[in-house]
Amino acid sequence: MLLTLQKPAAKSNGKVSGLPSNLYAQWRTRSRPADALHETARNTPSERLLQQIWQHQRLQRDQLDTLDGSPVRVLHPGFWNHEAGPDFRNAILQMADSPPAVGDVEIDLHASGWRGHGHHRNPAYRNVILHVVWEAEASASCSLPTLALKNRLDAPLDELRLWLGSEKEPPAPLQGRCAAPLRNLTSDARAEILRQASMVRLERKAMELAARARQAGWEQSLREGLFAALGYKHNTWPMRRLAELLPRLLGTEPGRQTATLVLQARLFGVSGLLPADLTGTRSDSYLRRVWDSWWRERDEFAGFILPRALWRFGGLRPANHPQRRLAAAAHWLSDGQLPAKLEKWFTREIQDQKLEPSLREVMQVERDEFWSWHWTFRSARLAKPQPLIGEARVTDLAVNVALPWFWARAAAGRNGAMQRVAERRYLAWPKGEDNAVLRLARQRLLGSAPAGALGTAAQQQGLLQIVRDFCEQSNALCENCPFPELVGG
Repeated sequence: MLLTLQKPAAKSNGKVSGLPSNLYAQWRTRSRPADALHETARNTPSERLLQQIWQHQRLQRDQLDTLDGSPVRVLHPGFWNHEAGPDFRNAILQMADSPPAVGDVEIDLHASGWRGHGHHRNPAYRNVILHVVWEAEASASCSLPTLALKNRLDAPLDELRLWLGSEKEPPAPLQGRCAAPLRNLTSDARAEILRQASMVRLERKAMELAARARQAGWEQSLREGLFAALGYKHNTWPMRRLAELLPRLLGTEPGRQTATLVLQARLFGVSGLLPADLTGTRSDSYLRRVWDSWWRERDEFAGFILPRALWRFGGLRPANHPQRRLAAAAHWLSDGQLPAKLEKWFTREIQDQKLEPSLREVMQVERDEFWSWHWTFRSARLAKPQPLIGEARVTDLAVNVALPWFWARAAAGRNGAMQRVAERRYLAWPKGEDNAVLRLARQRLLGSAPAGALGTAAQQQGLLQIVRDFCEQSNALCENCPFPELVGG
């Protein structure tokens, strides 16, 4: 179901609002640390870059094994620790056929770093269950399972170095030094900077999807991207892991009439989110029918069941509960036509004001007898049915997954016309929901501008990219940040 890929048309070198069309890319390149070139010459990452690679799991995730040959499955990479102690806390890993284990991960360039840094005698490291290194010397010794990443990246090191920006704690909510020079620009110039930054973000997401497609194929890359986006910030990794298991979960797909319920049962069962207590549950209830289906197949999938500790429920809106999102995803899978429907949507002419409604029509699932009326298995029945995929979620899926995926496929096939279609829709897409990160970014960069100051989803994405490229590499006082001078110059 691939697009017909054609030779790209010549690129334009024109200017918009008096600014060079590649100005932001030039700024971004100039802001890279001076030692990046030195790293490139040695073809060795810094320890910080290795931490970023682990955090984003830019790895051949289905080919990971320790130095002794034991396979490793990363169910959750853990939470980046910026204080003393192991680099990542509370990772969830599965070693060979052992049950999933919760523990810390320490990252060093070389296996000898474990003893060289004294970690083996430091009690702060007693919960480390995996030592992640760039490469391992033959003479190095470590009592822990050790994973070398040098030959397990999903893209060339220089490409990862380009796209993975520094990841630090968000700056304090103070107006940044760049707010004044940005305010002095014309509105057209500010809009152009945001546009260029948003295009950098589009390409970064596209390259991540393309890297996964090289391992698993384009359709599987799309599925994993969609599942991860349904997981939001807190549940991205368990949702991504479920998507990685889809080739197995779909391997014995039943007939269309029973497919949705059976697939929901498989997803709930493997996710570990299926309630175990059926006390007071009627024999003809939806939960009973899900359990009856899962009971017949549980042994077949027992080796893939995720620990419930992998999931985070705090701070979630009811509509965003992972049980409900998995129910919606099961409808996509049972239909089996979502990639083809998306392609048909992408290749037809659509007016800008109809972009979101037209994609929502494609991605919305039919009314579900249970989940259209409930937020979770145990929640009360709603007064009126609610859509399983709403407007805000469609916008997030479009700008973070669908359009970058189409852009990446067009780029792989050298189809410049289709790349421009993806870019036009991305830039025209109406703005998404406001959130804490965007509010902080507006205060830092735009002087507490209201949410309405960003009129499109791409402008929101552009602001987030500036934060990633510049704000996250500085501190709350903007010390050593080149962005104010670049804008003012």
